[in-house]
Formats: sequence, structure tokens, C-alpha cells
Amino acid sequence: MSERADRLDGAPVNGAIWSEEAGLDGAPLIALVHGSMDRSAGLLKLSRRLDVDHRVLRYDRRGYGRSSPHAGPFGMDGQVADLVALLDGRPAVVFGHSYGGNVALALAARHPDLVRAVGVYESPLSWLDWWPRTTAGSSAVADEGDPADAAERFMRRMIGDARWEHLPPGSRAARRTEGAAMIGELSDLAAHAPWSPEDVRVPALAIHGSLGAAHHGLSTAYLGEVLADVEVVEIGGAKHFGPNTHPDAVATELRRLIARAAGF
Repeated sequence: MSERADRLDGAPVNGAIWSEEAGLDGAPLIALVHGSMDRSAGLLKLSRRLDVDHRVLRYDRRGYGRSSPHAGPFGMDGQVADLVALLDGRPAVVFGHSYGGNVALALAARHPDLVRAVGVYESPLSWLDWWPRTTAGSSAVADEGDPADAAERFMRRMIGDARWEHLPPGSRAARRTEGAAMIGELSDLAAHAPWSPEDVRVPALAIHGSLGAAHHGLSTAYLGEVLADVEVVEIGGAKHFGPNTHPDAVATELRRLIARAAGF
């Protein structure tokens, strides 16, 4: 296991990106990308199912966890640049949860040489006209104000008031500091399409949970219609955090995707 903290363009003002790799050196590489107001730890269970015979890269995206504080910007261009730097020229199967799925798809569209296959789990499509404006992300960024308050609104919506109140004060304070990253990335996502379907030419996998929100089921079905080489899968009994609550099922589907990808 190895850890790296890479500074982009040698500029400390842009912060450091924390990453960790597990598994055998030289094994096929899988990169895992977490969602908004989450950290790489949310994909640790999934990583442990895959690193027995693969090399797995996890990282805290800019502005979150051990990649905080970060001055930004937090739009998709920066997200893709971070992942390109971490891959360091190594082609990978890339899997993203929620917002991280759009990072994975954007990388596949912009740097096809680095992506052997791409998988997503319930990724928001908030730039599309039909995407509801009442989701946790949309609601959190709808009103101008303190980004820390927006982060707290998002967390309360996702995990519930009781669980939020039971978090240690330090944890609540740390999550509130991530509000700037959340506002930046979700505002950019709503304003700009981060990828075009015709540019995603690698094998793809779109997953949703059977107990997830209706709009996530619709977004997964949409990906099944617009991507050229995609398989749509439903994970029984899973909600939005399926990669954490149902890691075995998600890992099984990722292994099937890997088998479809050339060179694995």
C-alpha cells in the first residue's frame, strides 16, 4: 500500500491531492472516484473487494477530506486534471459514485487513452432540463449564502438530522468546511454538460439501487439510451450509497465490466 500527496503544477495555492493505492504492483488499475460531500473512505469497502487481484487507486477529491483546504476552482476541468495527474499515464478502469461518475465519464470523453472502461453509480445529470431541482444537491446550492450552511443542509438531507447531531463537533466542523467545494462543483455541473455521449466510446456500466430515488433510476436509464456500449444494472436493496452498503454486489458488476474491457 502506498500514499501520495501530489501538488498540481507545483502551486501550493491549489492545495494537495491525497491518494492511496492498494493491491499488487503491475496489476490492472482501477480508479475509484467519490461523490459530493463524501471522501475516498466511502469507497474503501469496495476497494478491498477489488484489490486482491487489481491495483486500486482511491483519492480525496479537491476540497474534501485530506485534500482540504483547497483553493479551487472546483469545476470539472480541475477534477479531470487531478485524476489525470494521479493516473500518471496509466490506463485504468474508472468507477465513480454520484458526482464522481461524471468525473469518470468526463475523463473517458476527454482522455480516452487513459480509460479502458467506465462505471458509474447513480450519477446526477443536473445540466439536463428534466433533472429535478428538489434533489439534495440542487436544494443545497439553490440559495446564496454561507457555503458551510449549504454543506450542513446537504448532509442533514442525506444522513438525517439525528445522525448529523450525533457526529462529533470536530466532524461537523470539518464537513462544513467542504461547502465551498460542493457549491463549486455542483453549480458548475448544473451550468455545463461535463461530457458528451458520443465522446464516450469505451465499455460502460451504469448502476442504480432498487431503493434509490426515482430520479436516479431515470438518470441510469438515460445513460443506457445515450451511451454506445453500456450495460444497465440494478442492485437489489441498495439506495444511493450502494457502493458502501452493497460492496460485494457492486464489485461483482465491476468485475464483469473489466472482463468486457480490452486488455484485461
